[in-house]
Parts: sequence; C-alpha cells; structure tokens
Amino acid sequence: MVNLDVLLFTAFPYFALFICIVGSIYRYKFLSFKYSSLSSEFLEQRKLFWGTIPFHIGIVLIFLGHLFIFIFPKETLAFNSVPIRLIIIEVGAFILGLSALVGLIGLFIRRLTNPRISIVTSKMDIFVEVVLLAQIVLGVWIAYDYRWGSSWFASVLSPYLVSLLTFSPEITAVSQLPLVIKLHIIGAFLIVLLIPFSRLVHFIVAPFSYIWRPYQKVVWYRSKNRVRNPEESWGVTRPKNN
Repeated sequence: MVNLDVLLFTAFPYFALFICIVGSIYRYKFLSFKYSSLSSEFLEQRKLFWGTIPFHIGIVLIFLGHLFIFIFPKETLAFNSVPIRLIIIEVGAFILGLSALVGLIGLFIRRLTNPRISIVTSKMDIFVEVVLLAQIVLGVWIAYDYRWGSSWFASVLSPYLVSLLTFSPEITAVSQLPLVIKLHIIGAFLIVLLIPFSRLVHFIVAPFSYIWRPYQKVVWYRSKNRVRNPEESWGVTRPKNN
C-alpha cells in the first residue's frame, strides 16, 4: 500500500502536470483552431443556460476557495478559529458543491438526450463529464461526511502541495487520509492530465481581455465610408450611438 501511495501521490502528480503543460503547448501551437470549448450554444440554448450557470458558479467559487486555502493556510486556520465562521464556510462550500453537481447533471443529460448535441459529442466528452461528475460527488460526500474540510485542507493538503512544488514530496500525512479523500485528490490530478485532450483546455484561454479592452463601436445612420475607415482609432470611452 505504501508503494501505491508513492506512485499515486508522488509520481502521478508530476506526470499529470508534465502532460498538461506539454500537451497544452502542442495543441495551442499545432491545433489552435481546436483550442476552445467547442460551444454548442447555437445547437441548444435553454437547457445549456440552466446547466452551465449553476455548474460554473459552483465549480469556479469552489476552485477559488481551494486556491485561497492553499496559498493562505495560516490565515485560513486563524479565520476558522471562530466557530460561526467555520460553519458558514462549510455550509457555503456544501451549497456550492450541490450547485455544481446539479448543473453538471443537467449538462450531462442534455448531452445524452438532445440529438443535435449528441451528434457532436465525442467519447472524450463523455469520459470527462463522468470524471467531473465523480469528482464533484466525492467533494460533496467529503463536505458532508468529513467536516471542517477547510481546516484539515490547510493543515494537511496545503503542506503536501507545497512539497510537490518544491520537488520534495512529503506524503506521510496524505497517506493516512480516508479513501474517499484520496480518490478526490487523485481525481484532481486526473482532471489536470485530461486538460490537453478535452474541451477543458478552453479555460486556459478564457477571454479575460474583454474586461479591459476598448468598447466596441456600434453605430447606425453613418456614412459607410466613415464606418469602414481603418484610420479611425478605438475609443476608450463608452461610445454614443447616433
């Protein structure tokens, strides 16, 4: 069992990260037109909306929460020293997990039952959604059955992840965790491994530049020659339509 722990919590994380980095660079360089989520919004929109909104809200906030605890473990433990704060975090995380779970189930059903979506669905799409579904189920299970996760994450998993980043893996504490938590950790690295081979790659090139780019000019009742003039520069203030 010790050798298996070494393989899963020492070798596998480095392997997954290496494949993710190399694979993502290769795909961006040679398959750049496929470097997206290949949106199916034009094929079906209503069910997509009710699935993707709760899923993305839940999964993004949970990821940011994990990231915060990883970066600030001492601050997390100090914050959790007040019981009411810890309860609020635990209940909030559980609700977000349920939100992501409900949204993903909706998206999965949509992909399997809508003929227009099914025809553009690959085996990798199904596999990734099954892995994500299992990962979220494990996360909700952990939140319900193994309380105060933010505290033991800060005191056990944060040091483990730091040890991986400093190339001095320390898995003694992780090896003592319950099986369901071990599976959740392995699932996280498996998702990292799958990024270059699936639609998951799209979050790497999310259009964050839209936040600060100049406003797009949409103008009516103007001369076509003036509208199409390449010499006209972008504006940095909100334009007024004529």
